Amino acid sequence: MSITRIEPGVRFCKAVVHGDTVYVAGQTAKKTAGGSVTEQTKEILATIDEALAQAGSDKTKILMTNIWLTDISKFAEMNAVWDAWVAKDSMPARATVEAKLAAPNLNVEIAVIAAK
Repeated sequence: MSITRIEPGVRFCKAVVHGDTVYVAGQTAKKTAGGSVTEQTKEILATIDEALAQAGSDKTKILMTNIWLTDISKFAEMNAVWDAWVAKDSMPARATVEAKLAAPNLNVEIAVIAAK
């Protein structure tokens, strides 16, 4: 099976396609880093939309989502953005946990696995 690497970087790719599966690396905010959970989540989900499109997929084909929040008390704030974005008839499996992220100005990280 072929492997396609999308936007390879120094340590990881934005996404990797293996067969009919798309693995989108954990995405964090760039433009809104330091901003609210709402702002960061909106930016991250837009980045995921872009990565999935580059891989020939979209959010209706997401199978699994992992979400990391630096403060679990912001769960409802993140979910408000998620609920407006996610395809209601194509809900993925999902896990959300509280964790420290790579930089103190990051509040949210989201990774997804999708079908192509």
